[in-house]
Amino acid sequence: MRKYFFLGLISSAAIFTSCSSNDDNENNQPVEKRLLVSKITTTYYDNPAGPETNVATFEYNNQGELIKSLSEGRSSTYEYNNGKLVKASYYNPDQTLDYYSAFTYNGDQLTETKAIYTNPDSNRKYTYTYLPNGKLASSVLCQDENCSYPGTSAYTYNGDNISSDTSVMGGTMSFTHKNEYTYDDKLSPFTNTNKYLRLMREGANSLSKNNYTTEKISYKNSDGTWTQSQNITYTIQYNSSQMPVQVIGKEANGNNYVQYNYEYITQ
Repeated sequence: MRKYFFLGLISSAAIFTSCSSNDDNENNQPVEKRLLVSKITTTYYDNPAGPETNVATFEYNNQGELIKSLSEGRSSTYEYNNGKLVKASYYNPDQTLDYYSAFTYNGDQLTETKAIYTNPDSNRKYTYTYLPNGKLASSVLCQDENCSYPGTSAYTYNGDNISSDTSVMGGTMSFTHKNEYTYDDKLSPFTNTNKYLRLMREGANSLSKNNYTTEKISYKNSDGTWTQSQNITYTIQYNSSQMPVQVIGKEANGNNYVQYNYEYITQ
């Protein structure tokens, strides 16, 4: 059920903006406030008898950019130059460096993210391609120098929301699955997150404008047909700024699938 990415700790960093009429600047104009996610508690129900809970916390600089995240004892730090990520470092629970990521750009487009380990045999990289309108079209994950068994993800859109994403898991036995979505009309918690963090996280929750309320999951058969395996419905509670504070996903049979609880700070 869970989706893992080597940059997964950044997946929950969210930045929001709203206007406050109570705080004025020196010209007596409204000051723009940012509502930032400071904590996300996620409960997974892969095993209904023993749900797993993960707590992630986040720290930001004065520009509202994520600079540190902590989850299950593992931490990550992020460095920027003019809004572009220049380095991301990932640490083990004992605070030794696990790996760091380097980034390649073509103008304002992120084209490659590479995870670099002490042992180069463990290095991995993502490459990204884009639609003419600048939206992410696809990504490729290579887990060896020759990219022998690439993993790919491809996206289709309905306006500003991803309508479907199709992923192929690389390996000696390839597996293809597809997720299809419908949405509410509220802004996603990742609306104002640094765009390069959103790209690296990928997925409909990060790349779409709104929040998906249904998710249909299917897998591809050997004859090219699709079989639906899950149909998830999400119930969302919002705060006074109409941002999600709780998201509960349930299977078609009513069983719990996942729950997200968001806490925020105002910067």
